[in-house]
Amino acid sequence: MVDTNVGGIDRTGRAVLAVVLTVVAVATLRKGNRTAGLLAGIGALAFGFNATTCFCGLNAALGIDTTEE
Repeated sequence: MVDTNVGGIDRTGRAVLAVVLTVVAVATLRKGNRTAGLLAGIGALAFGFNATTCFCGLNAALGIDTTEE
């Protein structure tokens, strides 16, 4: 099992960012801007993955742990 390193306010913030980036991705794709829509969609997936699994590879590499003990 993978250790968790994302929790609390950090996890909530990542979930909110995932939702906001999803809205941005859809809006920009509807306007025809594929590059910005794709980048926003990738960001939404990344933040959503972090919030769902409570694990962030960058946090692990930097030794950051925002979970409550």
